[in-house]
Amino acid sequence: MAGVNSRERALGHLAVVLAGGLVGLLVGWFLFIWLPLVPTVLGVVGMLVVGYLGVRVGGNVASRAVPRYNVAEVAVEGPITRDGGSGPVPGGVRGTPADRIVDQIEAAADDDNVDALLVKLNTPGGEVVPSDDIRNAAQAFDGPTVAYTTDTCASGGYWIASGCDELWARDTSIVGSIGVIGSRVNATDLADQLGLSYERFAAGKYKDSGTALRELEPEERDYLQGIIDDYYQHFVERVAQGREMAPGDIRETEAKVFIGERAYDLGLVDSLGTRDDVLDHVESLLGEEVSAAEFEPSVSPMQRLSRGASRTAYAFGAGVASQLGTDGDDLTIRL
Repeated sequence: MAGVNSRERALGHLAVVLAGGLVGLLVGWFLFIWLPLVPTVLGVVGMLVVGYLGVRVGGNVASRAVPRYNVAEVAVEGPITRDGGSGPVPGGVRGTPADRIVDQIEAAADDDNVDALLVKLNTPGGEVVPSDDIRNAAQAFDGPTVAYTTDTCASGGYWIASGCDELWARDTSIVGSIGVIGSRVNATDLADQLGLSYERFAAGKYKDSGTALRELEPEERDYLQGIIDDYYQHFVERVAQGREMAPGDIRETEAKVFIGERAYDLGLVDSLGTRDDVLDHVESLLGEEVSAAEFEPSVSPMQRLSRGASRTAYAFGAGVASQLGTDGDDLTIRL
């Protein structure tokens, strides 16, 4: 993608705004001065009002025709979920919807003014498939993609970062946790105390594996652990491919987290620095001054209403079933 430098963009933007104001003044002069429809003083006021409206219109046109940005920035903050819910605990920390992040990246990819993509990561991780969706969108972006973390880039956040060209961190950022965790609630003792029992109606030996109201059989435990192992294998392969590291080196981290300096020494991070350092680096990549703009996809009123209703339902527990897990059981799997 070819681009102009920020000074030329600013001058072009100003020229369009001034042109809009000039056209507005000319229209106002014609209506209120040349055609004496109102007294002179009111005519001057009317001309100035029309000139102001021309500046406003010119500003809107300039924002579309001569954008002030050439770098798009998207932020992944909080737990990574499909719809931005906080997880199974009502009132927990809310995350950013993965689908919205994908929309932002795709909007940046479709914008001819965008030459590079910044991905801000401050997340402890989250659901597997939503994390992979964001990673794939970043990887498909046609241009430099630089991820950077402020506080935390762990687990699903690192999964996303592995799809970018580079990862930057602060020297005290928390980075890593390249692993997968699965959990289930064992409520058998509580059920016994309450006089509850589990009666099974299922087709398929492993259909209700992991249910909380009965103990796991050894083969069921092996089956569920196999799912975790498969996800972990995918995680390791993606990181190894994206970071150009040996899978064995990834596994040796044992899903630990590291501060930024140590992560850099281990090759998990490309460079250490702040957001300003990242922008300076992107300038060197593009060979021009850069200006970043946070991308927000257009959302219709109906979409906003639908998302609001969905989040309300989630807070009351209706979204618990959307957590990644095996179909029909009580196992939750997260990065």
